[in-house]
Amino acid sequence: MAGDRDLAVAFARALVPPASGRRTGWEMTAATGVRGLRLLHESEAFASFVFSESNPEAFRVLSGNVARFPGARALESDSRTAPSDAPFDYVDLDPYGSPIAFARTALASARLGGVVAVTATDMMVLAGPQPAACRHRYGAHPVRGRLGPEGGLRILLAYLVTTAGSLGRSIRPLLAYARDHYVRAYLEVVAPTGEPPPVEIIDPERWDGPWLGDRGPYGPLWVGPLFDAGFVGRLEVPPHAARPEEVARFIERLREESAVDRPFYYEANVLASRLGIPTPPSLRSIEDGLRARGFRVARTHARPEGFRTDSPRSSVEELVRQIGSRR
Repeated sequence: MAGDRDLAVAFARALVPPASGRRTGWEMTAATGVRGLRLLHESEAFASFVFSESNPEAFRVLSGNVARFPGARALESDSRTAPSDAPFDYVDLDPYGSPIAFARTALASARLGGVVAVTATDMMVLAGPQPAACRHRYGAHPVRGRLGPEGGLRILLAYLVTTAGSLGRSIRPLLAYARDHYVRAYLEVVAPTGEPPPVEIIDPERWDGPWLGDRGPYGPLWVGPLFDAGFVGRLEVPPHAARPEEVARFIERLREESAVDRPFYYEANVLASRLGIPTPPSLRSIEDGLRARGFRVARTHARPEGFRTDSPRSSVEELVRQIGSRR
């Protein structure tokens, strides 16, 4: 997770400083505190950070770690109850498994205009293999298969939208992604706008984006942006990054992708298989063909050969057939 923590530091460094100066932070379910301590020590964005941990053995380690850093304070407490320091400018929720037991407290403990960062690692539930558990836990029917992780990210966002709404709040993703065995979202907590949030149940028979399968309807899913393009453009590899090259590549891909921020992505081999084309077309030929037709296209962080586009599926499939017929 070193690269992901590098990205957290990059995120904090890209935030516009508050009028009061440096931020206050809270790491829920902190364990050893490594994520929050790196944020406090490396981002130069925080005046103080509170760390909560309820496991006695983990808390002993956390206390020793926190003692080395000015501005850090450890609490042996259940993170379902906010510290007296709340509200915070930044709240980080990175539990083992599902975050839903702590989500309401996290969203209630951030100042309006502040940020809540949420990680979920229960991908067997969110990404489709355990649909009954997903319905029970998140109230949603998951997408299964290669698009399942992004579907899980969008289910998590829809759940957090609903939870924020019950608190008289709303959320706006600044950066949200699916990676390896987890999904993570950095969310600005804002006042409700009065407009309905972009959360939908997708009927695969009417859906003209990438093929999601025939086990729908899917969702509720967040179908709005995963990125704030202006914010993503400010991300830079932090000076003390543990994996600078990895983070640089990931940020570069996010910048490209944020310009074509549409739900779900295509892959040439999946398209070829669905259309009965023996040899998948190259990604370059698809990109060039879509751009020649006036559509936008960008590669995605989720898969090396995946791409997003604002083209309807019918146009994408027509292009792939044309390329395949020329081979």
